[in-house]
Amino acid sequence: MNLKDLKLKIRYRSSEDDLIKDFFVPVLNRSVFYKRAVGFFSSSALIQISKGLCEFIKNEGKIQIIASPFLQESDIEAMKKGYEEREKTIERVLLSSITDPKNYFEKERMNLLAHLIKSCRLDIKIAFVNDGNRFGIYHEKIGLFYDTNYNKIAFTGSLNESSQSMVENFESIDVFCSWKENDSKERISEKEKDFEMLWNNQTPKVTVIEFPQVAKEKLQLYKKEYIKEDIDKEELYVDLSNKPNQKYPKIPEKLQLHDYQMEAIQNWKDANYQGIFNMATGTGKTITGLAAVANLSETLDHHLAIIIVCPYQHLVEQWVEDIKEFNMNPIVAYSTSRDRDWKDKLKNSVIDFKLNVIENFCFITTNATYSSEFVQSQIVKLKKDVVFVVDEAHNFGAFRLSKKMLEHIPYRLALSATLERYGDPEGTAKLYDYFGNECINYPLGKAILEGKLTHYRYYPILTNLTEDELSVYRKLSKEIAKYAVRYKNRKGELPEFVKKLAIKRARLVAGSLNKLPALEKAISKYKNSKHILVYCGATTISDFGYQDGNADESELKQIEVVLELLGNKMDMKVHRFTSQEDSIQRGTLKHEFEKGNLQALVAIKCLDEGVNIPKIQTAFILASSTNPKEYIQRRGRVLRLAKGKEIAEIYDFITIPRPLGTAKQMEASDRKWDLSLIKRELVRMKDFYDLSINPQDGYALMEEIVDAYGIDQIQLEEEEYDEL
Repeated sequence: MNLKDLKLKIRYRSSEDDLIKDFFVPVLNRSVFYKRAVGFFSSSALIQISKGLCEFIKNEGKIQIIASPFLQESDIEAMKKGYEEREKTIERVLLSSITDPKNYFEKERMNLLAHLIKSCRLDIKIAFVNDGNRFGIYHEKIGLFYDTNYNKIAFTGSLNESSQSMVENFESIDVFCSWKENDSKERISEKEKDFEMLWNNQTPKVTVIEFPQVAKEKLQLYKKEYIKEDIDKEELYVDLSNKPNQKYPKIPEKLQLHDYQMEAIQNWKDANYQGIFNMATGTGKTITGLAAVANLSETLDHHLAIIIVCPYQHLVEQWVEDIKEFNMNPIVAYSTSRDRDWKDKLKNSVIDFKLNVIENFCFITTNATYSSEFVQSQIVKLKKDVVFVVDEAHNFGAFRLSKKMLEHIPYRLALSATLERYGDPEGTAKLYDYFGNECINYPLGKAILEGKLTHYRYYPILTNLTEDELSVYRKLSKEIAKYAVRYKNRKGELPEFVKKLAIKRARLVAGSLNKLPALEKAISKYKNSKHILVYCGATTISDFGYQDGNADESELKQIEVVLELLGNKMDMKVHRFTSQEDSIQRGTLKHEFEKGNLQALVAIKCLDEGVNIPKIQTAFILASSTNPKEYIQRRGRVLRLAKGKEIAEIYDFITIPRPLGTAKQMEASDRKWDLSLIKRELVRMKDFYDLSINPQDGYALMEEIVDAYGIDQIQLEEEEYDEL
């Protein structure tokens, strides 16, 4: 155990040397006392210090460490309030710096350190700058080794004992040996004096305190009954600097981006990585977004924190599949996530990223979880090299979510089929103000024309309300109109009770009884076909009052009746596909549907945003939202490309208040209440047939309706109360 036996260089540089293997391990193997003053205290730093300690422990070695807490400006301000607040702040910062080990080796090393502390062979003190009422971070770096023969080694340099410093960044240290004939003895003596003054709290303008008991107790949580004395050999000092499996965003080799996707990414880059991808459903928004992130990551030498937010849990899971293809292993966060320790992972990643212990991480979550106090408290700590990606970004124009668009995040990307919020110009303006300009606008028509989506035939099927339904519809319309006129020129949203009236009216139209015999007639020729979707319910997951997993009773009734019709009466193999099915059930249903074992899926709500089932060949849309964004999304789901799918078919159930034959005999006052529904249906019908390969069918029906109601000009821009 003689340090003199080592052939040490006077300087070690990470460009030429492996600092752990070439210096720390051999020196620690021959030492019995190790003194170290480092930069920041963290569990990552402790883990790195433990490498090479196995032989040192067998030598009955002891360690003294002086470290600085990682203080933020808010912590420093708190410490100025007095001794008691200073003590609390340091305890809190140190506790937050002790994070859970990430793998087997780290667990064993934390166990080893806990044993050393328990046996009083590892002593830690905390240092910080204290110049009157000015506080700061202690940065000095000193290292000293001693053997049983009174030989000494000192080193100084840029090295921090964190995984980033010891294996990833460019680092160098200067080494001084007591047995060499130069000025080494004097330098070692100076370093010893400096360390002892620090240890005894005698250094001017620096305060050194005992390691808090609460922090010791937290470290003891990692203590097991025994230590693995050969953990160094077991880990074999893998050369981490090569990192063959390092995870950083990378475009898959097999992926060939389309020209419009590459153009979008280039435009985003030219706009300083802020902007909007307006891309039709089914044209690859997710892939384009991830490719853009990979491009940014490469520009930043892969030093990037990636925050991705989606509206719903099923969307998060779909993103995760693609994220993994881009060489990332994301932290998946929402209330029922299988990643149960996601909070610890996020907290640890934020700390490690700020300390440069890790180069990058990816965090994906839902709108609701992103808005939570915990997630916001973590993300606000990330000051630079952060990208914020929002899927279905139009949702962030809402009052509550718009407050969560953090200004300090430099890189921003909004993904949406259409960013404009229906009936909410103020919310739309907030989105453009935050994310910037469009980097691409790739609408449905262009996508179909360029072969990125399937061509389709459009068959509108005319139905009308029953007498009872018509009576209720007119009553609701009068109530809505009365309040809409009253609030028309006021800023802000309509009262919630008016929204409830509008939703009740929409559900009345969606669940109209006359649609069921019309569906039976239309679907009868597909009795032996497969890859069929039947869409029930007009209200959507973004509507007022919706809670994930719940559906209105009328919708449930309609879906059950449709399942009864198709499954029992027509003997088809069908299944419901709703928000009440969990992600595993949905995955099974999608698989069986794609194989053809299930002929039809009967859906409500959950297909509005994000669920990808490209095999859908024929869709029967029993009810449509009045929001163009949502019925455009539903159409996009049906038009996704799939092997063997040449043409898609869409049957759209157009609902009018009464039979066309009676419309011409109506009084003008009665016709007024019909027109709000008529115009909404005509707007959607025109939108659908304009892009179809058989526009004449839709046009012919539209002419019949226009003629029956005596409409001279179809107004595509409707009155406010019509938009509810």
